[in-house]
Amino acid sequence: MFPLLALYVFLLGAIIGSFLNVVIYRYPHGESLAFPGSHCPNCGAPIRFYDNVPVLSWVLLRGRCRACHQSIAVRYPLVELANGLFYLALFIRTGVSLSFVPLAAIVSMTIVLIFIDLDIQILPDVIDLPGIGLGLLLGYLAQREPPAADLTVAPDLLSSIIGAIVGAGLLWGIAVAYKLLRHIEGMGLGDVKMLAMIGAILGWQSLLPCLLLACITGAIFGILLTIRSTRNLQFALPFGVFLGLSLIFTIFFGGTLSKWYASLLRL
Repeated sequence: MFPLLALYVFLLGAIIGSFLNVVIYRYPHGESLAFPGSHCPNCGAPIRFYDNVPVLSWVLLRGRCRACHQSIAVRYPLVELANGLFYLALFIRTGVSLSFVPLAAIVSMTIVLIFIDLDIQILPDVIDLPGIGLGLLLGYLAQREPPAADLTVAPDLLSSIIGAIVGAGLLWGIAVAYKLLRHIEGMGLGDVKMLAMIGAILGWQSLLPCLLLACITGAIFGILLTIRSTRNLQFALPFGVFLGLSLIFTIFFGGTLSKWYASLLRL
């Protein structure tokens, strides 16, 4: 039964990934998530049900709209495939358990946050605030049903609560200090709320390694962007993208990340 369940979980993840694409595209445009139905972003033609099969339809149509033949961004099948693979990876580790549902929801919400922040530099409250609640739920469930040994989440509810408070307070303090020193906004409250979400999910024990990973990857990206840019060096860096990627990495490889962080502290 396990292989069949795993296949079902992957397909479910890919289908939900198709809905994530709707959220990622429509939220920045202020459009309803329900109406109108799925349509081509170029010509507006309705997408038929047989052209709306996750990943497969994009491949069969060679990445083009059936009506206008304009190219459809590769982002769409990649989001569907990524969400399906993440669901499968979670299921392989958790099996049939209570923790799978909130973990899967957190991964999907993080994917949405990453792409919306990449597009418009906004981290919607409607996603990151419920994410804090899901993190607290994971901490509560961990007390009753210990998470898989190779997944990193808060070990108990208290760790989750402390992680949310420390995460929000840490970035809020950095944002206030930056504004006092530079007299400009250096970080939005969306990042503060997202780090509170991350702290609630991971617990305070894994919060700093995750934040450090996000800072390092963000700094590397910023340096590369600065080298290639010929314009003013002040540009908006979507830090939520790096927070989201670091969160997903830490959930799956938190043990390795914590060992690396501990080795840095010893140095």
